[in-house]
Amino acid sequence: MTEPEATRHGPGRILILVYGVFALSSTGRAVFQIVNQFDRAPIAYLLSALAAVIYVLATFALAKATHLSRQIATVAIVIELIGVLGIGAFSYAVPDDFPDATVWSHFGQGYGFVPLVLPILGLLWLRRTA
Repeated sequence: MTEPEATRHGPGRILILVYGVFALSSTGRAVFQIVNQFDRAPIAYLLSALAAVIYVLATFALAKATHLSRQIATVAIVIELIGVLGIGAFSYAVPDDFPDATVWSHFGQGYGFVPLVLPILGLLWLRRTA
């Protein structure tokens, strides 16, 4: 059995870095959109804020690297995957609710589809280091 610290070694460092970048960028974008444009697309901007919270949680949980934080990271990343798939599909089905790009709209197209790939890589890494 691998030690829980394995999540923050090797490729895990890159994963934590990418999650950290997404935590910062999605938080900044959500705050800006909510403060300045909330009436334009409240559902989209609140979902963007939810994505930011998930990214922050996943970043800290992966970096903490304890048994409990691994469980928290797993739950956060599963929610992230469900979110990016659900919101991605919803943003195509009801485009009027997403007049501006959010981190998970269109499956993360505005972010080079990294939001679609990141939770898959995160879950694979957690499984590999389990």
